[in-house]
Amino acid sequence: MRGLKDKRVVITGGAGGIGTSTAARFLTEGSRVIIMDRDEEACQRIEGQFPGLEKSILCDVASPGSVQAAFEALNERLGGLDILINNAGISIRHRFVDITPEEWKRVIDINLNGVFYVAQQAALQMLAGEGGVIINMGSTNGLAGYHYYGDYNASKSGVIELTRSMALELGPTIRANAVCPGFIMTPMQEAEYTPEMQQSFYEKLPLKRLGSPDDVASLFAFLASDEASWITGQYFVIDGGELAGGLASQP
Repeated sequence: MRGLKDKRVVITGGAGGIGTSTAARFLTEGSRVIIMDRDEEACQRIEGQFPGLEKSILCDVASPGSVQAAFEALNERLGGLDILINNAGISIRHRFVDITPEEWKRVIDINLNGVFYVAQQAALQMLAGEGGVIINMGSTNGLAGYHYYGDYNASKSGVIELTRSMALELGPTIRANAVCPGFIMTPMQEAEYTPEMQQSFYEKLPLKRLGSPDDVASLFAFLASDEASWITGQYFVIDGGELAGGLASQP
């Protein structure tokens, strides 16, 4: 992709799943990559796996103080950033009537509040510098109803609208977009869906395969690159055709 070599890239939730694949993709593009994650052991493992990483920084995106400290550490290492992949998130599979206040708060704190805290810190640095690109992690769950994910669905819908507002206020210095994956085979998905459930979903998809973290990493790379220089304020669905036939709303 044009324009990614030597760019300073920060990836939240970078120590696993889509985040790790995204780190690998930007490293192959010649970018300077830092991951932020709250899992210290996973960060150490990723540093060993990818010696080309600039650094891993411990960060709990749900804590404004932790986010601010992480960006101070980022500045010491890279002197700012050019691209933010705002990827950190969690999900809990449960019925709407069973969601506890604590679970609701935890999902919203990480998936929506965390996206805001990180994006705001990144935007302040980009506005003070030469601009940049912010890509937030949305989901098809933010665009259609899904069973058993009321809190997650609400958080991802909020991310999409937050992204649009960011694009309006931060342009032309910063481009802001959201990526909305469907069913991607990550450790988080494997923990929530049995093999039988995965097979059932697979059979509904027009492309007849589940998505991989590498699929999403490729979209991140495109949207962050100069190839997408006239794209902002949009959400991009990557779902194997899931939403085309309303498959998301089926139990």
